[in-house]
Amino acid sequence: MTDTEKTPVIPLPPALARPLAAAGAVVTIASTFMSWTWTSDFPGDLTVYGYPAGLQVITLVSALIALAYTLAGYNIRGLERINPSGSNNTPALFALGTFGVVWYTVIAIAVDLNGLVNVDPGGFVAAVGSLVLAVGALGLTLDRKTEESLTKPSWAERRFLGVFHHALRFLRLAKPALPRTPRAKTAVERIIITVGTGIGLVVFTYGIGIDNQASETFIGYLIAIGLGAWALTHAGLLERYSTLCARHKGFAATLGFVAAVIFPFTQSEDHNANVGVNILIFATVALGLNIVVGLTGLLDLGYVAFLGVGAYAAAIVSGSEYSPVSGVHFPFWAAALTGMAASLVFGVLIGAPTLRLRGDYLAIVTLGFGEIFRITVNNLDGTSGPNVTRGPNGITQIPDLDIFGFQLGEAHDFAGFHLGRFANYLFLMLIVTAIVVLVFTRAADSRIGRSWIAIREDETAATAMGINGFRVKLVAFALGASLAGLAGTVMAHVNFSVNPQPYQFAGAAPPNSAFLLAAVVLGGMGTVSGPLLGAAVLYLVPEKLQFLQNYELLAFGLALVLLMRFRPEGIIANRRRQLEFHEIGQLDVPDQKTLTDEPAGTKAGA
Repeated sequence: MTDTEKTPVIPLPPALARPLAAAGAVVTIASTFMSWTWTSDFPGDLTVYGYPAGLQVITLVSALIALAYTLAGYNIRGLERINPSGSNNTPALFALGTFGVVWYTVIAIAVDLNGLVNVDPGGFVAAVGSLVLAVGALGLTLDRKTEESLTKPSWAERRFLGVFHHALRFLRLAKPALPRTPRAKTAVERIIITVGTGIGLVVFTYGIGIDNQASETFIGYLIAIGLGAWALTHAGLLERYSTLCARHKGFAATLGFVAAVIFPFTQSEDHNANVGVNILIFATVALGLNIVVGLTGLLDLGYVAFLGVGAYAAAIVSGSEYSPVSGVHFPFWAAALTGMAASLVFGVLIGAPTLRLRGDYLAIVTLGFGEIFRITVNNLDGTSGPNVTRGPNGITQIPDLDIFGFQLGEAHDFAGFHLGRFANYLFLMLIVTAIVVLVFTRAADSRIGRSWIAIREDETAATAMGINGFRVKLVAFALGASLAGLAGTVMAHVNFSVNPQPYQFAGAAPPNSAFLLAAVVLGGMGTVSGPLLGAAVLYLVPEKLQFLQNYELLAFGLALVLLMRFRPEGIIANRRRQLEFHEIGQLDVPDQKTLTDEPAGTKAGA
């Protein structure tokens, strides 16, 4: 069988598969307006007719998208743009996502409420409809668009598709509304980036707003998001969107910052803002680690110690009554500089004697440094050593920040919105994160950044070309440590205290070195948005799925194994690293567009 002769997963005639998938999607959509269970004991109110809620909303959205991609296979003018690649894998994956959410919900209702008798007719209708949708979508010719997959519709289908096509023309989706001038093209591209950012904000806000006790709803959310992202990758939309963002990098970054600023105004509970603050803190530290691991290629297993150094340094000078330095109360900018300077000094002191090592030896030494830091601050309690950190008790009652007369510890009302304490710290962390992103990108774009990449690729060759490997690695170590210290100063004030417990390699609640390293690897080494996404996923999943907290390392390990198998370059891939993990012919030279990457400094070699 040749590459072009792809057979369906389920042997169905092409003329039957697509109408069957569309019918299943319609039935599934209709079922979301029915009752799925008679009792409200199941998370989400699935008992109301005509009002989807909880997992029904996720099913409704997933089925609507699956229906749209199924109809796009008829080559409807305008609708085919949502599937640029023409792959039939796209509707199949959305169908599998819908099927997974529905059947998981039905099984969860039966398990939680002790029996299928607790499933109302709407649940059974959804199960049958999603099964028909999945069977029809999997019956399509997968992997690529062929002439056989574009079947000739029947008379009824032509009538329906004709009405649908006229509706698209009425909405001016069937043809571009603007002339194809460079200025108009730029405006359209920026509108697309804005819409994509808005959709991302809505998806993230919905996920973070799911109640921590409603783990069933969050699992369904993860099923839909995971398969949906996979489907959009097959459609080619994610690649096109990332290309647009790279073309308008400043505009996309500004929109991302604005979306993060809008987020606290969408939340009715300050707890969700607290989750956002912690995600930004860990993402900022992960960005600093990305300089060491992603750009320079140094495996640091004790990086969380630099976060602790910054947190303890800020706690000592921030006016806590339990601080060993009584009567000292630095303003925030001075405390932040103190934390950064302390972490920088420790980074140089630790890096100078150890960075001449390579590979596993360097990893073992950095792991030892992390443990030495935790044991040392645990013993500086006035009994085993001088009273600097108060040992296991830590430094508590760290006062809230007062920046230019604005009390971050107090709630404020703004334009009719009530912003709590954590929302205030979220705005502060957004500024800190923006500074760290700026430092990361500018450093990667510089000569030292290209030297880091050269060291990562081949240190021996880089040294032979005149690069001082030790000095370059020491700069990366010191810069990454100082950025971690900056995040630590904010974390000390957010948590009111610092203690030695969190600063372990693994086993403690985030942050820990394993968590930070997993965020960089899962998100994508050498990129800006990769660690941000990795930290968000790795913090949000254990936060919403409380039963996973005792199996956190197991979950991390499984995630890493699956990622190394299916996407070793990370969720958001660095283009150059992506080429390393995928085979290309020796004569296949990637063009400049292929090598376009974030940060821009990776466009050129050493």
